[in-house]
Amino acid sequence: MTTASREDRPLDVVVYGATGFVGRLVAEYLARDAGEARIGLAGRSREKLEAVRADLGAAAADWPVLTADAEDAEALARLAAGTRVVATTVGPYARHGMPLVRACVEAGTHYADLSGELLFVRDSARRFHDTARAAGTRIVHSCGFDSVPSDLAVLLTAERALADGGELRETTLAVRDIAGGISGGTIDSMRVQVDAARDPANRAVMADPYALVPDRSAAPATDQRGPRRAFRDAETGRSVAPFFMASFNTRVVHRSNALSGWRYGRGLRYREVVDLGTGPRARRRAGALTLATDAAAAVMALPPTRWVADRVLPSPGDGPDEETRRSGHFRVEVRARTTTGARYRTVVAAQGDPGYAATSVMLGESALALALDEHRLPDGGGVLTPATALGDVLADRLIAAGFEITTERLSP
Repeated sequence: MTTASREDRPLDVVVYGATGFVGRLVAEYLARDAGEARIGLAGRSREKLEAVRADLGAAAADWPVLTADAEDAEALARLAAGTRVVATTVGPYARHGMPLVRACVEAGTHYADLSGELLFVRDSARRFHDTARAAGTRIVHSCGFDSVPSDLAVLLTAERALADGGELRETTLAVRDIAGGISGGTIDSMRVQVDAARDPANRAVMADPYALVPDRSAAPATDQRGPRRAFRDAETGRSVAPFFMASFNTRVVHRSNALSGWRYGRGLRYREVVDLGTGPRARRRAGALTLATDAAAAVMALPPTRWVADRVLPSPGDGPDEETRRSGHFRVEVRARTTTGARYRTVVAAQGDPGYAATSVMLGESALALALDEHRLPDGGGVLTPATALGDVLADRLIAAGFEITTERLSP
């Protein structure tokens, strides 16, 4: 099966999971900003889908609704065959995602999701990368805060360095500012990953910085172990702590580097941290954040505390209120040195809760790029990353949607 042209399908994008918390936000974004794109809403309940559509206003009045259970292979096949792109928010993906990936690969339908689940993405790549690549079909995981800011920022930094004749070496993403909430769906995905990590074989995969590299034997021997504790960054003089999303984002960046033929540089050393500032108070905050991150992992891993957490944390379908989503924001900054000694800085920032308001923009624009900008996208298909599937096209779309994305060469 080869990827269908726009003329061959009645829809451009179907939002699967449109009645869920994040799915509604993606549908709302597309109702405001999708222009003439042909959008559909999909999920398990026609009644709930019609209620969502009614809340979206006149722009969505004619959008079709399609019912498909995540375990119904025939329904998923019909869904995939009727659209150019499926954007899915139905997680945990390890539990519900693989049948839809299969349906999209078999139908030649592009796919985008919000997965931050390492084992799911790895399994998807192992099963479907070669088939999707042969057909030119793009299966794109992690099109939200996991891991668009990281993946695009490193790509743009590498492109600027390559234009100047260098390759990336020491590269650090620092979270400079972040505010937002958390949803029950995110908590549920965390539960699935914590449970999977009880298996020693899974733990070994999750600990491997090159876990998502297609040919593990071809990965560089560069030490990629990220920081485990708070420390003072020697270059900036600022106190930093490990970023809790680094264990996934760094793997995505290394997959992007590998899929691009190691264009970023085989000597790339990449890490992610949270910047807490300077001075004694910043050092204390960095240490406290490290302890809090470790404690949160322990709470989810230990049965007694997990039992309590399950009763107080948000349930699937719940999430931050509108004010939290509106007032949230994020700002991340990548700093890199290259083989030539040059230094670069790339900033990605946006207003809106990073995991929900901003993520709905990132997934929405990823889906629209797959559906409408195919002639401008990087060549090829496969199980890809945002950088290798969408690249500069997604960066341009996000800038037009209000994101700040800039890259500059710094003074020596």
